[in-house]
Order: sequence, then structure tokens, then C-alpha cells
Amino acid sequence: MERRTLGRTGMDASILGFGGAEIGFERADQERVTTLLGEALDAGLNVIDTAECYANSEELIGRAVSHRRDDYWLFTKVGHEQGWGAGEDWSGSSITRSIDRSLRRLRTDRVDLVQLHSCGVGVLRKGEAIEALQRARDAGKSRFIGYSGDSDAALEAVGTGAFDTLQISISIADQESIDRVLPEAQARDLGVIAKRPIANAAWRYGQTCDNSYHETYWKRLSELRYDFATPGLAGDAAAEAALRFTLSVRGVHTAIVGTKAPGRWQKNAALVALGPLEPGRFEAIRRRWSEAATQDWVGQV
Repeated sequence: MERRTLGRTGMDASILGFGGAEIGFERADQERVTTLLGEALDAGLNVIDTAECYANSEELIGRAVSHRRDDYWLFTKVGHEQGWGAGEDWSGSSITRSIDRSLRRLRTDRVDLVQLHSCGVGVLRKGEAIEALQRARDAGKSRFIGYSGDSDAALEAVGTGAFDTLQISISIADQESIDRVLPEAQARDLGVIAKRPIANAAWRYGQTCDNSYHETYWKRLSELRYDFATPGLAGDAAAEAALRFTLSVRGVHTAIVGTKAPGRWQKNAALVALGPLEPGRFEAIRRRWSEAATQDWVGQV
């Protein structure tokens, strides 16, 4: 598995990382998670990304692979101490409690990266949340600090100069960041983590999309009309093009993909092993986005 240096952090990140949302929200059992993460680590994975609000994701990961802690870079997020959908809390005290709880859940004494999980411009400008992350870093609870989010807030976060990494949506159905945010991140040597690189595989739905979380990308794909990602008809060819596209974007270091299916990570790894997307195919996707995207096609949080 190819690795890229994650900006100024110096971490040698596998270009395909594991995202922990699905195993939490889709209630994966412990045996399944232990199997899939063990197989992925054996196959070259060394990036695991989760969050305090992904249901029991942190606990599942901690029980599965904490005994192999030196084999992977471990990332988590803060800002939703009571869980996703239960409200945000960007106070320093909440963030500190959340980090301490994450360490217990993950069965470790430190993470490699803790990220603010999609707070807005106002929170960033207030500074309290950033200062809480800095204190955690100074206390040895996290090696680096980052921001996860999109659009105006992502641009603001990069501009603060406080963060080491940026996690942001980049896919065939979400390209706003490529011209708007990534150049600034590159100029500051931030590590760039692409989230949703396969656009939630929204092409799996046919005439209608009954999942509100995937609906925006499904609608965009219906308008974009890529020949390889037609809603209801696409399969592995779409996943291949999508992953290779995201990893061909200049400045991207790793792409985070979630799954609860043992063996799926290895299949995705085989797709990215084909290398960067051919320049002609890459430019065709960018050109089609430019033709179809409207002003409201902003990065999806």
C-alpha cells in the first residue's frame, strides 16, 4: 500500500484509511470489527479515523486493535460530547472531557490526531475550542491537532494557522474544496485527509434515494451523468473511478473509507493500487463538474 507523508506532521499515511462511522452507526458486532481491522492492518492500512459521536465506534476499535497500537496512526474528533444529533458543545471543558473519554474508549494513552468536528466560523474565531486542543497536545494526549469540515469554515480553519491537518469532503460529487480550500492548505503544508471519497456510493440507489444522508450526492450524480456512476446501475467501476479520482487530486494524502464488511478494505486497496486516474479521465470529471455544478453545490459536512 502506497504511503504519503501527511503534510508537516511527518506521518507516513497509507493512501487508503479506515473510517469508523459505519461500524458505530450501523451497529457492527465486535467479532466482525476485530476481523476486518486485523485483516486491513495486515494488508497495509495504517490510518484509523473515528469520532466520539460515532455511537460505539471508539470502543469497538479499542477492543479490536489497541494491542497493535504501534501499527497505525489513530485519529478522533470532538465537539459532540453527547452524541451525534444531540447538540454541539465547543467549550474547553467539554472538549477536554471528550478527549479523556476517547482515550479510555480507544484503550490508549494518546492519539496521533484530534480534530474539531465541523464547528463553524464563529467557534473558530472565538478560539476556545482551538485552545483546548492545543492544551491536549501540550499535555501529550495528542501528537497533532486538526480541523474536519467544509466550505467557509474549512477555509477559516486553514487561515488560522493553528492546525496540522484538514479533513474535508473530496469526491466526484463534491469538488468545491479542490479550487477553494486545498491550495491554501497546500501553502501551509497541512496534511489533507479526504472524507467521503466515494461520495457515499450514492450510485447504489435507483430511481429514488431513501437515505437522507446520501440524497445530496445522489441528486448531484443524477445531474452529473458520469457514464461510470449512473445511479442504480454502477458498481465496482464507480468505486474504482471515484477512489482514484480523489487520490489524484493534488494535495490529498489519504482517503478515509468506512465499511463494516470484512474483505471490503482489501478490495478498495486493490482499486487504488491501479494508481492515479489517467489525466484524460481526471480532467473529464473536473470538466463535467464545472459544467453541471451550481452555486449551492458546496462541501457536505
